[in-house]
Amino acid sequence: MSNRVVEGRMVTPKKLAELIEDGSVMEAEAIDDADRDCPDCGGDVLQVGYMPSVTEFVTGYKCQDCGWSDTDRD
Repeated sequence: MSNRVVEGRMVTPKKLAELIEDGSVMEAEAIDDADRDCPDCGGDVLQVGYMPSVTEFVTGYKCQDCGWSDTDRD
């Protein structure tokens, strides 16, 4: 598991998922580069797959430089 810097803080995959979800998550995969730019500030976007609950798997996206985040939920 690789930690990454997000908004000036070092975060683990689980912590990144919790920032995106704005709450606790059960499990998170490794952090990856999302190959897209932040729509708010143009910064680099990270992605992380995680399980907010036993029955759901979500891919979340978070800008490394600002507060923008999103998920792949419909």
